[in-house]
Amino acid sequence: MRTPFPFSAIVGQDEMKLALLIAAVDPRVGGVMVFGDRGTGKSTAVRALAALLPPIAAARAGYQIADAPPPKGKVPVPFVDLPLGATEDRVVGALDLEAALGRGEKRFEPGLLARANGGFLYIDEINLLEDHIVDLLLDVAASGENLVEREGLSVRHAARFVLIGSGNPEEGELRPQLLDRFGLSVEVRTPKGIPERVEILKRCDAFERDPAGFTEHWGASEKKTLKRIAKGRDLVGAIEVPDAVLTRAALLCSTVGADGLRGELTLMRAARALAALEGNKIVEATHLDRVAPMALRHRLRRNPLDDSGSNARIERALAELAA
Repeated sequence: MRTPFPFSAIVGQDEMKLALLIAAVDPRVGGVMVFGDRGTGKSTAVRALAALLPPIAAARAGYQIADAPPPKGKVPVPFVDLPLGATEDRVVGALDLEAALGRGEKRFEPGLLARANGGFLYIDEINLLEDHIVDLLLDVAASGENLVEREGLSVRHAARFVLIGSGNPEEGELRPQLLDRFGLSVEVRTPKGIPERVEILKRCDAFERDPAGFTEHWGASEKKTLKRIAKGRDLVGAIEVPDAVLTRAALLCSTVGADGLRGELTLMRAARALAALEGNKIVEATHLDRVAPMALRHRLRRNPLDDSGSNARIERALAELAA
């Protein structure tokens, strides 16, 4: 198995890394959509985070046969890369034709959703994926279950995973109602600073020449990041969100014109996960403000009279609340 690039060694892209850490602390945030240029480390960051996380119980990962005893031991956190050309049967699972034709048995052949259980499901260029597949993925990600009914076969199995999508808006936009289903949305761009670009080249070259040595060099930073995630997971369920912060979330969503209540819910969950990640026991307004762009930028209607963009609208709304 190829050695993954260390998460802590990724240069820049701070918003993307923070969104992924928040999702790792609390998957209920609802997944992450990453928009940006090609070759900016999107899939590298997700693979790195999955590899960084501690192994999970085998009984929590993948597809479990209903009548079989749960497997023992631990396995790496699953990371499943869903290809654009995947059929619906490959995604959700189907009847095992070999068993059906050869032995007359109705046996379920797990799909990619089953393999992703307990881990991450990554879809590059999700804006080019067929709409009905995206609808299916979002429904399963929200419910945590996958129901398959094929050729007289009916199977329901756990499918709890963090959905990560990425795409380049120039190659096709994602429908607004689908974007709204993602918890967080982040933007990544090709670094413009020469020192930053040089540092990326150095680290990529060092990793390619000696993956083991490079990984060992970043071992202490990886352990520190892992400790933050583990501590955050322990804290997040008990963290208090004061009414003043909830009111601020509602006012912010109302001011920017976010439709529905998903914005408020995501703001609350993401701010709580951020507070847990930083070891706080109470969510503060600063936590809310820091996650606001990620939680809201993809939920705003386009205003033909305001071409300043979602980020500017959110920043103005935050400034008004602070006044």
